[in-house]
Amino acid sequence: MGKVIIFCAPSGSGKSTIIGSLMPRKELNLFFSVSATTRPPRGEERNGVEYLFMTPKEFRKHIDANDFIEYEEVYTDRFYGTLRSQVDNQLAEGQNVVFDVDVHGGLRLKECFGSRALSLFIQPPSIDVLRQRLEGRGTDSPEVIQQRLDRAEYELSFAPHFDRIVINDDLEAAKAEAYKAIRDFLSEPI
Repeated sequence: MGKVIIFCAPSGSGKSTIIGSLMPRKELNLFFSVSATTRPPRGEERNGVEYLFMTPKEFRKHIDANDFIEYEEVYTDRFYGTLRSQVDNQLAEGQNVVFDVDVHGGLRLKECFGSRALSLFIQPPSIDVLRQRLEGRGTDSPEVIQQRLDRAEYELSFAPHFDRIVINDDLEAAKAEAYKAIRDFLSEPI
């Protein structure tokens, strides 16, 4: 039976980069839980690989059918969620399932899986650094960046509720810290 690794962070904190460095590590046996979302794909994202892209109407049908372990309406009609059936199958196959979710979803997942889950909060060194990173992406309008920064301030208040906080001031050090935390957690008996 697999375990659960939960990653949460404000947008632009380096969470995806850190997760990307861990996924190829065969000794960790990590597999993504592909979240569902109503946001449009970015860049080269493909349906069923990075996310399951849905319309708000489709997403609401899954909510009504109680298909999600967790879901959140992050912005108006901008939903993210985790389908229960996918995770159950992965855990039964012995996979260690990685979640990349918002703070509310992360806390719900931790509550749901308890000691079978490790929750990691990836934190930027400051809001100013976060602004620079978001602007440096060149993918969002100034209005969207401001929305993300406003949301980040709120999300940062939840960091103490996670098992581990990894401050991403130095990317290589943050990757190493996350790796060690996960390796140690996976070596513990369930």
